[in-house]
Amino acid sequence: MPEASEPSPTPARAATVRDVAARAGVSSATVSRVLTGNRPVSAEVRRRVRKAIQELDYVVNEQARSLSVANSRTVAILLADITWPFHNQVARGVEQEAVAEDRLCLVCTTMDDPDREMALIEMLRQRNTEAVVLIGGVHDSPEYRTRIGRLAQALDGAGSRLVFCGRPTPDPALPITVVEYDNEGGAFAAVCHLLSLGHRRIAFLGGPPSYTTTTPRLAGYRRALLDFGVEPDPALVRHSRLGGEPTRQFGYRTVQELTERGPLPFTALFCYDDLVAAGAMAALREAGVDVPGDISVVGYNDEPTALDVVPSLTTVHVPHLELGRTAMRLALHRDDPMTMAMRQNAVLGTHLVVRGTVQRPAGPERK
Repeated sequence: MPEASEPSPTPARAATVRDVAARAGVSSATVSRVLTGNRPVSAEVRRRVRKAIQELDYVVNEQARSLSVANSRTVAILLADITWPFHNQVARGVEQEAVAEDRLCLVCTTMDDPDREMALIEMLRQRNTEAVVLIGGVHDSPEYRTRIGRLAQALDGAGSRLVFCGRPTPDPALPITVVEYDNEGGAFAAVCHLLSLGHRRIAFLGGPPSYTTTTPRLAGYRRALLDFGVEPDPALVRHSRLGGEPTRQFGYRTVQELTERGPLPFTALFCYDDLVAAGAMAALREAGVDVPGDISVVGYNDEPTALDVVPSLTTVHVPHLELGRTAMRLALHRDDPMTMAMRQNAVLGTHLVVRGTVQRPAGPERK
């Protein structure tokens, strides 16, 4: 009987970009940059990657390289609604920096639908988009955090980057470039200004309670009241519905209902954004309530609307353009020594812009 032949050895698996990245202690995107040489990488990082390539006997797949994200030079901007001024201004900053970096920009709308947002991110990942920029707040939930975390990891594995602009990260350990603004600090400054003028009954017209932009603004509102020894009154806090009417309509409808009930239970309004404030001011004007003689109003964002209402709106200024520019700059140069020092997470300042809609209460504060 012939002897059984020895089983042939299993061929060793060829090393991949991920293997090289793990050995060198860098991201897959960094390995791609070293291989293509199309963006600067520090000498130390380049040395580690080259050493890992040699140790693993990594061979570049030229066909894969031709399709790689490093050569796509395309970034995508995801907006909840293309008509919202805040999103438009931040997107303008993203595009300005992207154009300066010789990138093509795509703009997509999520219709404020988390499922559509996730589907778009996955679609853009499959198309080798170099960076996917999400602008503005989002409905926060454990499910959202899990799903966005998986997509962030998938993008990073493909050499791409997820970018949050005006939205906090669900987990600092995730490979996400995050550029926020001092949301809570802006709200705190606005309400402190009203309190310093003598207002004590200050209403807050907020966005959906689970929104990532609503939570810090409500926290700043409450912190200011407590610092002035004023106990927050839950009856003075109103929230719009998730997926409900546009923000201007929420401001108008809410104040209209309050004016129809009799004397207003507040002397000042702190509004979630300038569109809410514009709607509230329209309802006050129709009810014969003078701004700021009877009621003071403060907005948030410092959008063009703030200058168009009469009187011009006191509001919190957010550096829209710089938010977008900074986010794009960090994402595209995340391996540069200067941006690496920033840890891919930046917080820009906000400040109060005092205009014509605020003054001292007309008479004794209503208790």
